[in-house]
Amino acid sequence: MSPRRRDSAPGPTQAAALAEALRASILSGELGLDAPLREEHLAERYGASRHTVRAALQALAAERLVTIAPYRGARVANLDDDAVDALQALRGALETEAVRQVSAECGARWPEEVTRPAREAIDRLALAEASGDWLATTRTHAEVHRVIVDAAASPRITQAYRQLESEILLLLTHIRPDYPPGSLAEEHRAYLDEVQRTGGEAVRAHLAHSAALIRAARPRAGTDEP
Repeated sequence: MSPRRRDSAPGPTQAAALAEALRASILSGELGLDAPLREEHLAERYGASRHTVRAALQALAAERLVTIAPYRGARVANLDDDAVDALQALRGALETEAVRQVSAECGARWPEEVTRPAREAIDRLALAEASGDWLATTRTHAEVHRVIVDAAASPRITQAYRQLESEILLLLTHIRPDYPPGSLAEEHRAYLDEVQRTGGEAVRAHLAHSAALIRAARPRAGTDEP
């Protein structure tokens, strides 16, 4: 491939396809936290121009899957404890508002057609837990919360919430909190019932508990052990 072709401006489809390939590598755990993402290496690996690589990395930086810093280049993101707390707080604000809107429409006992998608997602979470597949578990876990948010039928809240999902998946791909086998599905069955009764209070308590487990599972500085 000639230098002229390699340095040409990327088309949106090329950049989006490369971003999707890199996203998959990051969220599968193939690329670890803080792994360097060198433009030249990625251009060679994927047969893309440097401009295309740069555009893909910028797209992933907008999702907070990648950090880009002067003199350090691009790296897979690695959330510290403050970032985890901030992320959970933002998730909580969005999920609380979604739950408030559903309860305003449906009352303290949501109808079966509203809760069914969440209960079906929880069933899939139970199957993923039973399989021992942590990646599948993290994704079905995220799906449970997503469908609860989706129940508000608010495109703006849904869009904002989904923009946060990649960060949570990135974190949980590499950090496995201490959830006893089978406990996640049961915890979320109780959570679905509790948000109908207490709304935002249940959301905040649930996410605070999750954040505490994540912090406890993070490796200590200078060690490989939690």
